[in-house]
Amino acid sequence: MLNGLKLLMVGLGAIAAPPVALLAYWLLRPNRSRVDPQLEIETWDAVADGLHNSNTDMIWWRDHFYLIHAASPFHMGSTRCTLVVRRSRDARTWEKLAELNIPGEDIRDPKFALIGDRLFLYALPNKGLRALPYGTVYSISDDGVRWSPFETIDHPGWLFWRPKTRDGVRWYVAAYWHRHGKSILLTSTDGVHWTIVSQINDGEGNDETDIEFLPDGRLLATARLEVTPDNPWGNPDASTLIAVAAPPYTEWHYAKSQVTRLDGPALFAHAGRLFAVARYQPGRRGRYTQLGGVFSRKRTALFAVEADRLVYLSDFPSASDTSYAGVVLRDGCLYASYYTSNIRRDYPWIVGMLVRSDIRIAKLPLTALLQLAP
Repeated sequence: MLNGLKLLMVGLGAIAAPPVALLAYWLLRPNRSRVDPQLEIETWDAVADGLHNSNTDMIWWRDHFYLIHAASPFHMGSTRCTLVVRRSRDARTWEKLAELNIPGEDIRDPKFALIGDRLFLYALPNKGLRALPYGTVYSISDDGVRWSPFETIDHPGWLFWRPKTRDGVRWYVAAYWHRHGKSILLTSTDGVHWTIVSQINDGEGNDETDIEFLPDGRLLATARLEVTPDNPWGNPDASTLIAVAAPPYTEWHYAKSQVTRLDGPALFAHAGRLFAVARYQPGRRGRYTQLGGVFSRKRTALFAVEADRLVYLSDFPSASDTSYAGVVLRDGCLYASYYTSNIRRDYPWIVGMLVRSDIRIAKLPLTALLQLAP
């Protein structure tokens, strides 16, 4: 009997040893972010309070940086999730202004827009543990402190990303379907009432979609193509869609890139060029680490975006559950907010979803960005 128990314990130990060793490796693996020294990047913590802070955006308004982020116990949906609004003169010392939530629901992916000198906030409500938002809500503030109650955008099932304008009068926004698979372009003059302009894409698990204007007035969109949505292993055919349309933005021309699957994109323009801060998947893509897989390593990274290609430029100091940036160009510098797991380690994405993550600010000279761009 005793010998049998010993054999059983040895057998169980042999079974448990490989997963335990793998977990230990994941937790202790040192970070290997590749931060190009030419960029002269400075980074620092903006929020490091032990929560799972994520999904940032940032804007410059009335002589201050305004930052918003989600604060939750973990990456997945939680009724305890709130959106926190903060303000700073220098992007280093932040004052908390407001917390917004939807009672009994999760809320995520907040985006700012400055429309008619009023600060608009768009966000995605979500029910349940899985991150499956079902629509878009908005709130408006005249001072960043007091916010109107959330109201629902009158396009059920469409998930708004970040509104953009060329003239301060007419706004455009990309939205993707809540069950994945397609994206559209909408327009508005008041930020509340939106009309559909065109379909950007249909197929391949189209998810998060952002837009930015090219110097000649054309619109460029990028979309996260999952192919098999929410597959934990990822998909070898996953990619980034690049779509371009001339006014009136009804006919789109397409290219794809497998440099990465551009999750949480923040597109921006500078000096006639387009760039993105978004999630990047470095390293070899194997059976369990296909593009978008939860067992792979992740980064927040900087890219040049062209009509027919995506060019990787550099990582930011980051790891695991990370990205979803906001970008402000000011005084010759790029300021970017983003979230990340422990930057001293290199957890796989799935581990980072379950542990704390912090909000960081990156600052770099725009001259250095242009020198590095191809």
